[in-house]
Amino acid sequence: MTTLSAATATVVQLKAKRLPKYAPWLIAAGAILVGLGGITFAADGGPVVGALVAALLYFVTLITAATVVEGGRSARNRAASALIGSAFVLAILPLLSVAWTVISRGADRLDVDFFYRSMNGITAFNAGGGAYHAILGTLEQVGIAVIITVPLGLAGAIYIVEYGRGRLAKWIQFFVDVMTGIPSIVAGLFVLAFWVMVVSPIFNDGRPAYSGFAAALALSVLMLPTIVRSAEEMLRLVPNSLREGSYALGVPKWRTVLKVVIPTALPGIVTGVMLAVARAAGETAPVMLVAGGAFAINGNPFAGQQTSLSLYIYDQASTASQYAPARAWTAALTLVAIVLLLTIVAKLIARRSKLTR
Repeated sequence: MTTLSAATATVVQLKAKRLPKYAPWLIAAGAILVGLGGITFAADGGPVVGALVAALLYFVTLITAATVVEGGRSARNRAASALIGSAFVLAILPLLSVAWTVISRGADRLDVDFFYRSMNGITAFNAGGGAYHAILGTLEQVGIAVIITVPLGLAGAIYIVEYGRGRLAKWIQFFVDVMTGIPSIVAGLFVLAFWVMVVSPIFNDGRPAYSGFAAALALSVLMLPTIVRSAEEMLRLVPNSLREGSYALGVPKWRTVLKVVIPTALPGIVTGVMLAVARAAGETAPVMLVAGGAFAINGNPFAGQQTSLSLYIYDQASTASQYAPARAWTAALTLVAIVLLLTIVAKLIARRSKLTR
């Protein structure tokens, strides 16, 4: 009887030494009110100071309450959880701030005129003009770069993982790592010196030819290491048991790679490709060097100067006009929307392919 009573008392004691589930949220709400309300509005300390005071007050109050009620071990656990949650909030706040800024400021020129007109004939005193030529240039340049880079990057990753042995594979990995850190301006200078100044004059009566295709070549140089490294890591994650099962059925290695390894790693490969596409779509310096930029619509990426959304944003942001900032923000919103749409479509295609398998 005494043992049963002691066990019951222990259970009751364990249940009693817990903070209510709403306690962390209540403490957070109080800290925010005190920090932002008291410091920001009463003492004019600014939102940053208010947020720091609120965070410090939350941590001190939560750890103190947990130590008193639950003990030191549980208090350390709550402190670690609070730090992880705070890190997530700190990571997501800049993203939300950027998204809100781009959407709020880019909505001013979201009209039909912006998507169906170019800047041809538009001066600093005109409120009209659009980014149709820049949207077309971005889609063509990035599309050509993807067509060039994805097969090369995937082939390089397959060689490193499935076939590469010895020094050659190590040298390929080394140069891929080096290319990852190459500044975009260097890629633009390389294509300018090689393609625009040396190769293109052969087909253009001795004159250098600035074009969207040259910009696509520069973007390919920037995209290649990202695709190779991401595809390599995804291929390494494919279990060897899948390969061995295919070999046991008498399937040759090339067919195993094509039908088993690549489909298994496809979602991760698509993610790496979209990261490369997002970087390429936002590059300005290479396009400025080798495509030249244009105010009129040019649908031929192989002849004539061409612009992109990133270069359009740069031009409008540096133009001394009261109408230019609105065009720049709307172009930035359009660029973000295009990358987001391409990412969603690629994910859906990869998911559909996975479900089909």
